[in-house]
Amino acid sequence: KAIDMTILFGAGSAADIIARKLGDLVSKDLGQPVVASNRLGGGGAVGYQHVLGQKPDGYSIVWNSSSVNVTHHQGNMPQGYDAFRGVANLTQEATAIAVKADAKWKTIDEFIAYAKERPGELKVANSGVGSFNHLIAAAFENAAGIKVKHIPMDAKQSQTALLGGQVDAMVNMAFDIIQQEKAGNIKTLAVVSDKKLAQLPNVPTLKEKGINLDMMMWRGIAVPKNTPDDVVKILEASFMKAGNSQEFKDFATQYGVIVDVKGAADFDKLMAQSDKDIAAIMEKIGIKKQ
Repeated sequence: KAIDMTILFGAGSAADIIARKLGDLVSKDLGQPVVASNRLGGGGAVGYQHVLGQKPDGYSIVWNSSSVNVTHHQGNMPQGYDAFRGVANLTQEATAIAVKADAKWKTIDEFIAYAKERPGELKVANSGVGSFNHLIAAAFENAAGIKVKHIPMDAKQSQTALLGGQVDAMVNMAFDIIQQEKAGNIKTLAVVSDKKLAQLPNVPTLKEKGINLDMMMWRGIAVPKNTPDDVVKILEASFMKAGNSQEFKDFATQYGVIVDVKGAADFDKLMAQSDKDIAAIMEKIGIKKQ
């Protein structure tokens, strides 16, 4: 029967488009449809809670991400990453800081200098309280020694607000920003990653600018922790096959998404390490719920 894949963010977002491509490839491999269902809210909490409420038989899966760690430590849901078990990690994604194409700031240095002169004046959109982009926005603020006003909204809303002048900048997944950059609508000031992105070769990383922040978002497939081993193995084999396919690699690359395929056991380790790292950053910048 059909497999229900929960996507935590809206249609047309990075999470949505990449997940749907994977679902199509896995559908062909398993001979059963993988139906994408967008379940939004709470930085991912609504979608996670839905999956945890289903029978752990492999027919309800979640396109999981670093948001599971952020959402839990933000206090949006009581369960942590260990309420799930990994099936396969598929990608890593960078976030980026962008402004309108005709903004007065041409570089990240100019933006930071302006923000330091006017604490709390600049409005920065991110994809919602408790989301990964909220974490990155707050961590950037802390690492750069500035104070801004955080405006939570989803990826599409933040782009609309930026282009309409309601906010001064946005922190968003590079996937979403690349499309607007190509259209000439926005200017990317910096990427949050360990190295430059091929799709934005002239945009520096924050680390290159002396700001110690390079955390990227991982994404993969997870299921409730009580899902049987034999079920996980079937899903693991199919999603790893899809992730390693040239078709998926070509598709992901055009959107600035880095393919990083890991099996179930390694994905569990990644989620655990990510949880420690994210909790430490959130505590440092004062957004971790005690």
